[in-house]
Amino acid sequence: MAYLQNLHTHTSFDHGADTPEEIIKKAMQKGFDSIGFSGHSYTRYSDNTFSMSPSRTVAYKEDVKRLKLEYRDRIKIFLGLEFDMYSDTPQDGYDYLIGSCHYLKIGDNFVNVDHDEAYYKVMIDRYFGGDGMKFAKEYFRQIATFPKFAKIDILAHFDLITKNIDRADFFDYDSKEYISAAVEALETLYKDVKIFEVNTGGVVRGYRKTPYPMLNIIKEMKRIGFGAVITSDCHNADHLDSGFDTATELLKEAGYTEKYILTDNGFKAIEL
Repeated sequence: MAYLQNLHTHTSFDHGADTPEEIIKKAMQKGFDSIGFSGHSYTRYSDNTFSMSPSRTVAYKEDVKRLKLEYRDRIKIFLGLEFDMYSDTPQDGYDYLIGSCHYLKIGDNFVNVDHDEAYYKVMIDRYFGGDGMKFAKEYFRQIATFPKFAKIDILAHFDLITKNIDRADFFDYDSKEYISAAVEALETLYKDVKIFEVNTGGVVRGYRKTPYPMLNIIKEMKRIGFGAVITSDCHNADHLDSGFDTATELLKEAGYTEKYILTDNGFKAIEL
């Protein structure tokens, strides 16, 4: 039987629907071997509708630590954080960190890249003179600097800027220019980060047909040497393992034969 683990899991402490304990109970019902929580770090530059305030971060850590002890004989629980790149949330006290880039810093402004196609149109026109490829290159340039902000274990939804791929074309996702910009960022990141996630959250929530990253990017990640974890970027306990079969097949198509899971002794490769 395949080992079931999800490390990208949001709770009612940030923008998830369920409490950590409700998620743990659902995970056990679904036959999970372990579960990792990844509350979203406080971001002073956003409206914080999706992240934890400093006080809620403390409460989140305390609650998950309590549950780790309470359920220790029934399911393995890990305490993680989804660290947004420009966040200044303290990084200590976690079992692992997922690194995400939801905002670009342009001058004194922080511009949201996790948005719909109408917002993208306005944003690209305003900040990039209507040039979608210029936007994509700037995203990859900035995300390549992630290790300056945090020591992350997992690179989250690396090509988040393809969020609207099934509704609008802002740049050529298959062009040599785009792939080269992504690869340059990946080769820089690989010096410090060895694992990325195949993230099915966009599929589950209905705005994408395929997981992040796109297959062309996963193939480049395989060539560079990245390992992969499979996550559902869960915001609802019912979707803890949604899309895992699709993600597995995507990895196999890219040439992967194994995925990584988190253990008490760090990340371990297991057969897909």
